[in-house]
Amino acid sequence: MSVRRCLVGLTFCTCYLASYLTNKYVLSVLKFTYPTLFQGWQTLVGGLLLHVSWKLGWAEINSSSRSDVWTWLPASMLFVGIIYAGSRALSKLKTSPAKICSALFFLAAAGCLPFNDPQFDPGGYFWAVIHSFCVGAYKIFQKARKPSALSDIDQQYLNYMFSVVLLGLASHPTGDLFSVPDFPFLYFYRFHGSCCASGLLGFFLMLSTVKLKSLMVPGQCAAWIFFAKVLTAGSSVLLFDMILTSATVGCLLLGGLGEALLVFSERKGS
Repeated sequence: MSVRRCLVGLTFCTCYLASYLTNKYVLSVLKFTYPTLFQGWQTLVGGLLLHVSWKLGWAEINSSSRSDVWTWLPASMLFVGIIYAGSRALSKLKTSPAKICSALFFLAAAGCLPFNDPQFDPGGYFWAVIHSFCVGAYKIFQKARKPSALSDIDQQYLNYMFSVVLLGLASHPTGDLFSVPDFPFLYFYRFHGSCCASGLLGFFLMLSTVKLKSLMVPGQCAAWIFFAKVLTAGSSVLLFDMILTSATVGCLLLGGLGEALLVFSERKGS
């Protein structure tokens, strides 16, 4: 593997780890459970930075036809479902969920974990299921539209813009907009610093993911993603307050085995 690819992979892992741990800290430790505002902030920062990068010539965004934009809107809707439901689940849960054998292990692990989780929260698992459904539907939509006139950057730019508008509109009916003044850490520097970090890290994670996919074959890309997930899961166990039993650890290892089999199948396919 070339030095450049290795550096891109390490950058991706660093951004993945830092981004997820920061989000977990805001959502579960500080308990900022207002996802329309939190995810709206992240997508606003990502969209603005991507727009500025485009204007400065650091990123290329193609001025696609109106029909391309309209046909991508269902994917943008699913993207909102991914980040909203993922935010809800991340505030309550500690695990992550995606060719045949690996899917069986994922299903087995996911099916057993709720019955062996000492910190069981039905709301968290409900949003985790919604998140998983949106992720799967989003990937199916992406593959169905290949080859697409929209690049990965174009797709993400549209996702950001759509998310900001939809989440902003949803903040009123969900009650997040009027509940946030009661948040106890609203004026604390650690909350402000964590929110700024989450927006920047999410943007850099998006860029490093696009770069990773453009430089590597699917098998290599899957291996780096697997490494980042293992690193993040291990760090979460050490850094956050979690109750682990032998059954819970077994479910986590089973899910890890499913992810490893997915990497193996991707590498064989490539």
